Amino acid sequence: MTTVKRLPARKDVPARDQWDLASLYADDAAWEADFQKLRKKLSGFDKFRGTLGDGAAALAACLRHDEQVDRLAERLGTYAFLKTAEDQTDSQYQAMQSRFQNLATRLAEAASFIRPEIMALSTAKIQQFLEAKELRPYRLLVERLRHFKPHTLGKREEQLLAMQGEMAGAAGRAFRQLLDADLKFGLVKNELGEQVELGNATFMQLLVSPQRGVRRTAFHQYYAQFAAHENTLAATLSGSIQKDAYYARARGYPSSLDAALFPDNVPQSVYDNLIASVRRHLPLVHRYYDLRRRKMKLKEIHHYDTYVPILSELEVRHTWDEAVELVMDALRPLGSAYCDTLRKGLLGRWCDRYPNQGKQSGAFSCGSYDGDPYILMNYKPEVLDDVFTLAHEAGHSMHTYYSREHQPYTYYDYTIFVAEVASTFNEQLLSRHLLARAGDDRQRAYLINRELDGIRGTIVRQTMFAEFEKLTHAMAEEGQPLTVKTFQDVYRQLLEAYFGPEFTLDKELSLECFRIPHFYRAFYVYKYATGLSAAITLAHRVLDGGKRELNDYLSFLKGGCSQYPLDLLRGAGVDMEQPQPVDTALAHFGRLVDELDQLL
Repeated sequence: MTTVKRLPARKDVPARDQWDLASLYADDAAWEADFQKLRKKLSGFDKFRGTLGDGAAALAACLRHDEQVDRLAERLGTYAFLKTAEDQTDSQYQAMQSRFQNLATRLAEAASFIRPEIMALSTAKIQQFLEAKELRPYRLLVERLRHFKPHTLGKREEQLLAMQGEMAGAAGRAFRQLLDADLKFGLVKNELGEQVELGNATFMQLLVSPQRGVRRTAFHQYYAQFAAHENTLAATLSGSIQKDAYYARARGYPSSLDAALFPDNVPQSVYDNLIASVRRHLPLVHRYYDLRRRKMKLKEIHHYDTYVPILSELEVRHTWDEAVELVMDALRPLGSAYCDTLRKGLLGRWCDRYPNQGKQSGAFSCGSYDGDPYILMNYKPEVLDDVFTLAHEAGHSMHTYYSREHQPYTYYDYTIFVAEVASTFNEQLLSRHLLARAGDDRQRAYLINRELDGIRGTIVRQTMFAEFEKLTHAMAEEGQPLTVKTFQDVYRQLLEAYFGPEFTLDKELSLECFRIPHFYRAFYVYKYATGLSAAITLAHRVLDGGKRELNDYLSFLKGGCSQYPLDLLRGAGVDMEQPQPVDTALAHFGRLVDELDQLL
């Protein structure tokens, strides 16, 4: 009889494999007590309304109250989000999350007068206020708020926009519920003859199967569900894009892209240069696909052939503890303080380790100022990429740890732009460590193959996603319809360009645009590509340098958001306004293709 392999229910997951959220709240009752405390703070904004021009002390008092509210809300929101991520079908925590989101929207509405009142102050008065000692902790915050003056509306308009917060997230929430809870993909027999429950967490596991039939079956069976729901998925994605276009237009930005780049003070040239650099190097990527086809002895190469290692007969397996120690060995150049803290967290209860029924797919790090920097994994011991994912998320968590330890609450929460540097930097160190200890040419080829796929997935693939976001948002802003057909037509053209003329594109692959969660946080994915490009440069700088280079990097981790991201990176030793980091990373990709071809 065929064995059916199913995911455990959340209640059956051993405690040692779950994160311990006690650093946030001991239990739901403690959360509820703080939730009620936060509700009472809602009316506390009223006394500050209309007073922010009275003097530096009045402005500082309002900002201090807002900071206290925000800090408590972060703690409550983090707990609710993490509990929901454990099991997306748990209605108790769905309700908790909904209650928090509703209160957060009301708090944003109550505080919506702050920005327009500050904007209404004359430059001379603001400069006078900023000289006062009371505002010293908030000087940078106020200066950054003034940066938004051209895109800040009047009090009533800001209040109305704030009231829309919960409604604005409806498309994204509907997509996540459909993706993680409602879509049912059935069972697929793996190469061991086991019936595996196909889902978002196991899809990639099946795509690295050495048996092509398993990969092909999983691919077509998985995308059949997206085909069956393509109209709903097109509607949710269109709704999210229209939301972005609405907010950009309401605030007077030239486009949604400009609105997304403005908070980080990133010029659009950084985004456009990334796409241009990757497009210039696409022949290298096409050459890699052809190499993969030849070495795998395939007549045609399909998308489901691009994740399995070329040397698929080399089995790789790491238990959780083995994976942690491997990551620690690789990160040793960052010093004992970094590694000791991280080891304690990973072997302790920072991480929610393995898949379970209803658990959010993928992986993430979610830290807060008053709690541990938690990591959600769907770890699979037989998938080497999951070891790299662990190193990646550990980079995020240690970035949070260092920022929290060295910055006040107001300036600890670093932007996503720099976050992706810290995470992919760790992956680079892990790759270099494994290559250095490879026992023979076959092991080296296996690891080079993995690094090539990592660069391809992080720089090339994410840039394709970034171009899709730019094109579809431009269509919405020009009044063009966003339908099942138009989405797939745009995506198909990008697939043809990025995969090349010799790649066999299954028609189902055009549905991929409907399954990418990051598209509901528009203009986010390009930061993966710029982040890895910067990380490759910084990893070489730290590994080939000395104490100064290491201190520069650790200072970057400690910086939080105390500077704009491009300035933080310049301090660490890389200038992302220049094309060199992306070009350097892709030239490195080309050298690895050459070496792999020789080794195989």
